[in-house]
Amino acid sequence: MTQSTVVTQAQASAPVAAAGSAVSSLTRIWDQYGMLVIFAILFALAALTINNFASLINMRGLGLAVSLSGMVACGMLFCLAAGEFDMSVGSIVACSGVVCAVAINQTESVTLGILSGVAVGVAFGFINGFVVAKFKINALITTLATMQIARGMGYIISDGKAVGIVEESFFDLGNSAFFGIPTPVWITLVCFILFGLLLNKTTFGRNTLSIGGNEEAARLAGVNVVATKIIIFTMTGAIAALAGVILASRMTSGQPMTSIGFELIVISSCVLGGVSMKGGIGKISYVIAGVLILGLMENAMNLLNISPFAQYVVRGIILLAAVLFDRYKQVRKARV
Repeated sequence: MTQSTVVTQAQASAPVAAAGSAVSSLTRIWDQYGMLVIFAILFALAALTINNFASLINMRGLGLAVSLSGMVACGMLFCLAAGEFDMSVGSIVACSGVVCAVAINQTESVTLGILSGVAVGVAFGFINGFVVAKFKINALITTLATMQIARGMGYIISDGKAVGIVEESFFDLGNSAFFGIPTPVWITLVCFILFGLLLNKTTFGRNTLSIGGNEEAARLAGVNVVATKIIIFTMTGAIAALAGVILASRMTSGQPMTSIGFELIVISSCVLGGVSMKGGIGKISYVIAGVLILGLMENAMNLLNISPFAQYVVRGIILLAAVLFDRYKQVRKARV
């Protein structure tokens, strides 16, 4: 083969390599931000076709609607990234709100009430993490048990009734606004930033992803799997409790019967955005996209006066579709 032939072949392969590199770059961009693009398209369609969707009042309501699920989804992101999940978050939201209300009424201290409510989540999260990591009990069984315990404690403490809160200053936490944006939305934005940095920029985040990718390999590499999982579940419980405290502030009372099925909404949001249920794959952008898409669809259904019973069906279909898509990505990745 002559030198000129070699040069010609190299020149011919250069455009192919460049095209392959461009496709690879677009694939990476789509993988990270594709669901956000889908949200933007859905938002534009809803704004054009649904009356009052783009109004300021509805945007404020949409922000509040997704704020709590977005907050708790930050903790669920770490659970899923580590190959686990937490079914107790909805009950922790309810129980922490009740405990916060009772503590405020008894101590007349908003600070002590908030700390008491968050402490409930920390305690349940630690129990979840300790049982799952130390005793290697399946996370589904463990968190289903604590889900029942937390819900039952909420009913016992409140005697099965809403607990009104006497300190009106506490209501500012859930009902105030800065620059026209509700405080819960600001808190959720802070959670997105902090948990995103924690996952992508710290050793703890890398350890979380490595555990979800291959727990045994992570252990052999020196990762303290037990301690990491305990911290993940404790953190998830704490953020769920904070959401419960904020919800109690918004509702001006602790409600033991609230947030039933909330854990499914949170998990659906994460998986819909692209977080893998098998572990090892997760980004905060996935969570943001999933929370926004699910919140937008629920908001749109409410504006269209779709029956609440039909909305259950739609949410179930969305969860099933998200799980099937997650499975498809896993199969595709295995083939590559």
